[in-house]
Amino acid sequence: MRHDHKQPARRARRRHVTSIGALAAVGAVVVVVVVTTSPGSGARAPRHTTRAPPAPVAPVARVARVAPVVPVAPVVPGAGARPHGSAPGRLVSRPPGARRRARSPGSLPQTHQLPDSGAAPFRAQMGALWRAITTDNWRAAVPAFFPKGAYLQLKAIAGAGEDFDNRLLGDYRLDIRAAHALLGAGAFQARLVAVRVPSNYGHWVEPGVCYNRLGYYEVPNSRVVYSERGGIHSFGIASMISWRGVWYVVHLGTVLRPVERGYVDAPATGPGASEYSGTC
Repeated sequence: MRHDHKQPARRARRRHVTSIGALAAVGAVVVVVVVTTSPGSGARAPRHTTRAPPAPVAPVARVARVAPVVPVAPVVPGAGARPHGSAPGRLVSRPPGARRRARSPGSLPQTHQLPDSGAAPFRAQMGALWRAITTDNWRAAVPAFFPKGAYLQLKAIAGAGEDFDNRLLGDYRLDIRAAHALLGAGAFQARLVAVRVPSNYGHWVEPGVCYNRLGYYEVPNSRVVYSERGGIHSFGIASMISWRGVWYVVHLGTVLRPVERGYVDAPATGPGASEYSGTC
């Protein structure tokens, strides 16, 4: 893969990445080199590249608001008619305020399902990411990030939990702040238009590659398109990978960073263009 969470050390990135506040030209070409982290080892995993396919027509995943869940009122004994001969319903009571807790996707096993960028879960995740960027609150973007439980299942390295917390999630926080700074003082007025995912760039990464014990789909260089001050602008999502048929951000601003600071991936005036990047 092209993710540095799959190789033991960082190395120089071969793609153009713009730091905080930088406004790059439209359609910047990004080349990403992927590494993984193997705690305690300075060795670098071999890098393999793939040949770029023909330029795609990138499908657009529109981002929509997610309607709140409306609770269903419990059945009251004796209320309403009951079919003749039917048994009365059995009521199951719960303590006040008790709710059934949904299982985290990361606690479930991986599947080979190709993610759909138009599906409701993905739209909700991108909405959460956008709210985090406009409010400079990285915690709001956690639903859009690759689940920690999935990462622990995925990586065949020691200290995967610490690597997730200290490196992957730490970089995500920095990049969200950088994107917020790119929007400027009027960030709260910027509106998300679409997230363009080049689905034909998506490819399956086999188990055993880059210190992974499981396989997954990876897609590089999606574009976040937004409107601000009467114009259309965009920036990239460096890399997303799949878990159980859903895309999750794993690197937002850059796969590799020369220094520990936030980055914005190829900001542009207009919708920009996705470029194919080889992976390991």
